[in-house]
Amino acid sequence: MRAGTAVSGAVLLALAGCSSGGGGTGGKNGGDGGKDAATPPAITPANGSKDVAPDQPVTVKAAKGRLASVTLADAKGAEAEGALAADGASWRTSWGLKPATTYTLTARAADGGTATSTFTTLAPRKKLESGMAPLEGDTVGVGIPVQLMLSRPVATKEARAAVERSLEVRMSQPVPGAWNWISDREVDFRPREYWPTGQKVQVVAHLAGVKVADGVYGTKDRSLSFTVGPRHVTTVSAKRHEAKVTDGGRVVRTMKVSLGKPGDDSYTGVMIAQEKAANIVMDSATTGDPGAYRIPTKWNVRLTYSGTFVHAAPWSTGAQGNSNVSHGCVNASPSDAKWFYEFTNKGDIIEITGTSRKLRFGNGPTPWAVSWETWLQGSALGRPVTPGRL
Repeated sequence: MRAGTAVSGAVLLALAGCSSGGGGTGGKNGGDGGKDAATPPAITPANGSKDVAPDQPVTVKAAKGRLASVTLADAKGAEAEGALAADGASWRTSWGLKPATTYTLTARAADGGTATSTFTTLAPRKKLESGMAPLEGDTVGVGIPVQLMLSRPVATKEARAAVERSLEVRMSQPVPGAWNWISDREVDFRPREYWPTGQKVQVVAHLAGVKVADGVYGTKDRSLSFTVGPRHVTTVSAKRHEAKVTDGGRVVRTMKVSLGKPGDDSYTGVMIAQEKAANIVMDSATTGDPGAYRIPTKWNVRLTYSGTFVHAAPWSTGAQGNSNVSHGCVNASPSDAKWFYEFTNKGDIIEITGTSRKLRFGNGPTPWAVSWETWLQGSALGRPVTPGRL
């Protein structure tokens, strides 16, 4: 439910205290009560309006003086959020409205004038639905991006800008960040640097009423809250055949590893732990080379969509620490792989160095595969986000 907007009773009392008494409104006419009659505020859209575009702002203007209260609600009593201008003389909605919905707006001016408008927003021809990641309430690593997935393509810069303007980010420790369009159905948010440990984040996608194409509107809002856990950063060297795992900057484990052999080189770049699975069957058919291998593996931490994992490889323990023999994954001993699996949170940073193959942006959530300046270029608004405070 969205909060309505009203001028507090204390402000009303202060305004009333300026009256010269009696039943009038004060000023040069004193208390004669007849010459300064209350004037109703002006409301747009007008009472009885149909097929109102839900992305157009609803406005209220006082004929004179200030507004005392404004309430905009649907038939179920859910209130739409709005903001009063600094001078108190006007009000407008902060976000879009739900399509195919009847609203009633009631406004009262400080001089006692009141106005009401009941109107109905248009029914969209097609609906824009959405999903978000990480999951509500998750504790995640310092590299996690916020992913907003959309059910329909958002192709134009104008429509993408409208979506970005509907996205509200709040943090317990505000740091700059930005949105980037990964595709026409996905826009992601990352901070400029890794998230601070302990950061609490809330993202609200005010998508109701957002128009993304002719006749295509968002129908409901979506929100997400999560907490950033410890700063886990693992650096993997293909040349030293070694992985150093840090927690808050302190090395907590050094693991012997084996990376991709020549021709199957591992990716060099900054990745995140995308997901974990205790048991997987690694099948070369999924990489376009059926029959090359089909091996059950344990303690798997995924790094890319294309199938790069850190996992246990008991068959290559002799190579771990001295040579690269894998098909592109990071092989570790069963004990090291199990420890790493249990230690790792979704969104933890894993950086691989020393190979000839560079990580491709978009091969999984890869917000750190590009510089901040390049990331910012993927925003339709072309500017950083200044988050609010939780």
